[in-house]
Amino acid sequence: MPLTDTAIRNAKPTAKRRRLYDEKGLYIEIAPGGGKWFRLKYRYQGKEKRLSLGVYPDVSLKEARNRRDEYRSLVANGVDPGEQRKAMKAAKTSENRNSLEIIAREWFAKNETVWSPSHSSKIIRRLERDIFPWLGDRPISEITPPELLKVVQKIEHRGAIETAHRAMQNCGQVFRYAVATGRAERDPTNDLRGALSPVKQGHFAAITEPDEVGALLRILDGYQGSPIVAAALKLAPLVFVRPGELRTALWADIDFENAEWRYFVKKTESHHIVPLAHQAIAILKELRPITQYSEYVFVGARSPKRPMSDNAILAAMRRMEIPKDQMSGHGFRAMARTILDEVLDFPIAIIEQQLAHAVKDVHGRAYNRTKHLPQRKKMMQAWADYLDELKGKNRG
Repeated sequence: MPLTDTAIRNAKPTAKRRRLYDEKGLYIEIAPGGGKWFRLKYRYQGKEKRLSLGVYPDVSLKEARNRRDEYRSLVANGVDPGEQRKAMKAAKTSENRNSLEIIAREWFAKNETVWSPSHSSKIIRRLERDIFPWLGDRPISEITPPELLKVVQKIEHRGAIETAHRAMQNCGQVFRYAVATGRAERDPTNDLRGALSPVKQGHFAAITEPDEVGALLRILDGYQGSPIVAAALKLAPLVFVRPGELRTALWADIDFENAEWRYFVKKTESHHIVPLAHQAIAILKELRPITQYSEYVFVGARSPKRPMSDNAILAAMRRMEIPKDQMSGHGFRAMARTILDEVLDFPIAIIEQQLAHAVKDVHGRAYNRTKHLPQRKKMMQAWADYLDELKGKNRG
């Protein structure tokens, strides 16, 4: 007599395992502890075999019968369902071993020892943040060029063009490693050349590797020339404004009480606010007794009515033997933008707003000066603290 759901539900365990039979080899086994398992008894090539079909009530009687019929159909077609299940499980395990994330981490482990700590941390962070969430569990041999492009374009669409190109480059390295180790046949990044927006040429020289940034900051702190130039060198990385905006800063625009610097940006014809971290405030307070007789924070050497020379910071860096192809006055902006995005993980919209770029919102309106101000204040303090951390590393 076929089983019913009521009969299974009301069946009580006994001291020994017992079975309640349905039809066509299906039965349910009841353990002394109360567990109930659907099982299928079948014969294949003259041998009696058994297969688990799931636990009741997670698997209903109806579902168990459906599975029974599927497996009996396999037997009728000369296929052992037990062996097929093992093969599928083995294939799945193989796929997991050959997933993009597994192979990428293997590639990373082999190369990490020859990279600097800052370089390796940026690479794995880039993969973990921008690639693994979407492609990490995919078998690497099955990933197509359009599929990879769609993921990398997510980075491009948030405005991080250089990061998108670096991510594509890292993916290419992983795919080539997979080809070399026999787990993929080709590198799909070869088909994606020119698919991303080009990186703008003519960028100002900038240091963007954290370890190198720390070394640069220690050099800047050691400047022995004019205290006015020394203050500008220390403040430049903290505020990352355009060099012309820094050297023409006015005392009237510095709000010590609210820790803000408010001024008009000629390039974008808009007002701008720079939240000042406590490190920046300390630099300005130390400088104030020296230049407060002038309207300019960084007063010129020849006249109190003129700001510091536009070449003063560059000349100071060259005297400290910082090469022009390594760092420029504008380079502090690229430094901040890259690390705030790639290392400190701040949203691009907030970074762009703080850079006073002429960006617009989704409705085409230019950002106003107070946009994201609370978040920007937190970001600027976090940035200053991070620079202190970098400066303190490997000292001595």
